[in-house]
Amino acid sequence: MDLNELRQGIDQCDTELVNLLAKRRALTEQVGTIKQQTGAPLHAPDREAQLIASRREQAQNLNVNPDLVEDILRRMMREAYENQQSRLACVAPELSPVVIVGGKGAMGQLFAKQLERSGYEVRILDKDDQAQASVLLADAKLVLISVPINAIESVVNSLPALPEECILADITSVKQQPLKVMLNKHSGPVVGLHPMFGPDISHWVKQTIVVCEGRAHAQCTGLLKQLGVWGSQLVEIDAKKHDQAMQIIQVMRHLTTFVYGQFLSKQCHTLEELRSCSSPIYQLELMMVGRLFAQSPELYSDIMLAQFDDVEGLLASYQETFASTLEKLQRGDKEALIDAFTQAKQYFSDSAAQFLSQSRGLLNKANDAKVLD
Repeated sequence: MDLNELRQGIDQCDTELVNLLAKRRALTEQVGTIKQQTGAPLHAPDREAQLIASRREQAQNLNVNPDLVEDILRRMMREAYENQQSRLACVAPELSPVVIVGGKGAMGQLFAKQLERSGYEVRILDKDDQAQASVLLADAKLVLISVPINAIESVVNSLPALPEECILADITSVKQQPLKVMLNKHSGPVVGLHPMFGPDISHWVKQTIVVCEGRAHAQCTGLLKQLGVWGSQLVEIDAKKHDQAMQIIQVMRHLTTFVYGQFLSKQCHTLEELRSCSSPIYQLELMMVGRLFAQSPELYSDIMLAQFDDVEGLLASYQETFASTLEKLQRGDKEALIDAFTQAKQYFSDSAAQFLSQSRGLLNKANDAKVLD
């Protein structure tokens, strides 16, 4: 066979592959319809794990890279979840009507769209709708607060009295203060939610939502079940522990990313120059920094300011660690640097090897996606 004949064979394989993908998509759309009708969760983790294990074994037997097969399968699964979003199951019809306070914001719109896909009646109460607040809330079964952190106290306190059985919930990134405000305002069921994602997600499968108990938690079961049916991973945690965790997971990360972005903007190199000579890992780092600055400055300022008093101690410790590392570098103390590295490595323990493997896949994808002039 010559090169042209081999390439024609590859083209034929690719054509068959696309046809198979179309056939698979049609089957997954039927699965989505049945899930919508029966109320089955979008995500079936046991089924997913079994499918991947079986196909990896098959690939190995056929001398095909099992990691390649798993990558393809996971990409197809993500596509399937996206294709199953148009109509979703409603497992708690008693939650209707739902009123989203601040529903014209990005996260409010995200929740409104998802609830409507599940057949719930959704009403929006925003700044321009205050005159209709009493009418909109008169028979509400779920009131979802989706406003900036610094506005939640005034917004909740300005609400008219809610029906006793109505669930009052919020989706802000801080939990102790909003829960306190909602519990003082409403005598019925109260729950705090923190979606650990932004409004740009394409589906809710495997997306984490932190749940903090407020009052009458058993009456919030339907809401939590609905979130689970959408494929979300629910993590129940005490509000105080949540806020402490967020100081590191969210606030400190935003602060350090914010500072690093400012630092880059003051350098003599353009972003294009830095990207042109970057490794895949630095490309990913630049993407994560750029992702923050692609979003609302008001939102991220609120997030950083909301818990600044609580993270001052963490910031001081971070500065001390940075200063200590700088001092070691200035002394040229390689042994001290190795000791510091070893101590930090112990914290990551066995996860370090797992992270190395997982990040390798991300780096390969980042390199594959590189656009060459």
